[in-house]
Amino acid sequence: MPASLIPQTTEFQRELLGWYRHHRRALPWRDAPSLYKTVVSEFMLQQTQVKTVLPYLARWLEIFPDFAALAAATEEQVVKNWEGLGYYTRARNLHKLARALVALPAPPRTREAWLELPGIGPYTSAAITSISFGAPAAVVDGNVVRILTRLTADATAFRDSAAASKALAPLADALLNRAEPGDHNQAMMELGATVCHRRSPLCTVCPVRPFCAASRRGEPEFYPRLAPKQIEQIAVSRLWCRQRGKLLLHRTSGDARRLANLYELPTPEHAGLDAGSFGDAAPILKKKRGITRFAITESIYAVAAAQLPRGAAGRPGLVWVTLDELATITLSGPHRRWVTELLAAPP
Repeated sequence: MPASLIPQTTEFQRELLGWYRHHRRALPWRDAPSLYKTVVSEFMLQQTQVKTVLPYLARWLEIFPDFAALAAATEEQVVKNWEGLGYYTRARNLHKLARALVALPAPPRTREAWLELPGIGPYTSAAITSISFGAPAAVVDGNVVRILTRLTADATAFRDSAAASKALAPLADALLNRAEPGDHNQAMMELGATVCHRRSPLCTVCPVRPFCAASRRGEPEFYPRLAPKQIEQIAVSRLWCRQRGKLLLHRTSGDARRLANLYELPTPEHAGLDAGSFGDAAPILKKKRGITRFAITESIYAVAAAQLPRGAAGRPGLVWVTLDELATITLSGPHRRWVTELLAAPP
């Protein structure tokens, strides 16, 4: 930690906390807070924006109001109510966590103990224990990395955000307000989300601008320095096949790492077709999306049931689903949108 910042730590903490208590957004996990709301929101907010999480959290709390209700649910129910948020491992880990917690006489109160539980990593353990139990644990996520590197004009070239988080953990800990660790952590995250933006930060209204070396240099957007992601382009073909009120889908294996037991539109390979069997035919729908370091272009082709190879319906994971059943199964988020769009299109 730069020596020039140490004498100002108390003043930094005071200015940050005063700003947070006056300007913080009204969010459901802050209004009438509880351990359960904190845990669920932290899981949902991983790699997902607040505006996306809000309606999901509201519905989730109605269906699964506490750890006991969540623990008693089936995995299928849990994943279905997560549909559209993506990164479904989070839902399964949250379910496992609920079952682990209800088996304990009381929830653990230390960061170290939470790290032993399913789905809990360094960031989540610090957030939960500082907010719910006042544990002196500093959080370091992408928002906090951005703030810390700008405060200190740290020009280190980090491999990625995870490497930066690990390297900056001592600085985050040194700046932590140990009298109010939960509010301090939330203030840091709030500052990064609403003021210290990655692009065009609002430096003129920043409560800690007097302590920021990057602002004094007039180059806040230079920090942090993270190695650019190597984006890999992927093209995927999908089938749109309807027959007598049914839609052909593929259900991913239950032991799949990412999308276990979720339904998607099948690829040609799922149905035993050659990937190049469409020739010059135009797709009925083409969509682009990004997942981590992959830029994916998905082309959906209309195929008649008669064009499928003999025995295609018996291939692993391939199923005919009635249109009435579509609302009850769990489709991955993009596929739900594509299916809805195609069903609404003129015949």
